[in-house]
Amino acid sequence: MRLTASADPALWIPVTDSLGFRGRRHRKAAIRMLLRQANQALGRTERPGSKLGAWAMSQAAPLLMKRADGRVLVWTWKAEPELVVALASAQVLTPDVRIARASMPMDYDDTEAFQSRWLGKGEKLVAPALSGTPFTTYTWDTGTHLVTLTAVCGDRERFGTLGGALDDLARSIRIADDLTGGESPEVLRLPPA
Repeated sequence: MRLTASADPALWIPVTDSLGFRGRRHRKAAIRMLLRQANQALGRTERPGSKLGAWAMSQAAPLLMKRADGRVLVWTWKAEPELVVALASAQVLTPDVRIARASMPMDYDDTEAFQSRWLGKGEKLVAPALSGTPFTTYTWDTGTHLVTLTAVCGDRERFGTLGGALDDLARSIRIADDLTGGESPEVLRLPPA
């Protein structure tokens, strides 16, 4: 299953298709923020070679995502790439994935319904204080796949200010196979009954 989205280019920079120098600064800043969050979660301080590591990962990330062939889409906030990173993915719903979702801690039961024009009814979880890193997760169960958008924020105080932009990004995600040649993005195809 491949995903596509129509993220607002005034707000989001796509990391997925940014090969070479295009988007390099945003990729590197986003990866540096994610590494900083991981270090804080583990109780470590930033290491001297972490800037070089962030640069190396920023060079490899677009190639790895291209290899994922549309199963992973990533964006950073255009105005401030270290503020938020959003990652959309499609995962096959195996029995193990279903068990893992059912076994999540009670803290993650505080979801609210979230409607998407393309993916239907899903769930939204806003977690400002569940862990050291604030995040928002949107999930849709298509029956065969689990489509997820997870946005990680680098600044706890500004976490809630991006809710509307994240909702718009989540609503723009759709399955690439939903469209065939000649149809417009405004056409929604329903599966056969």
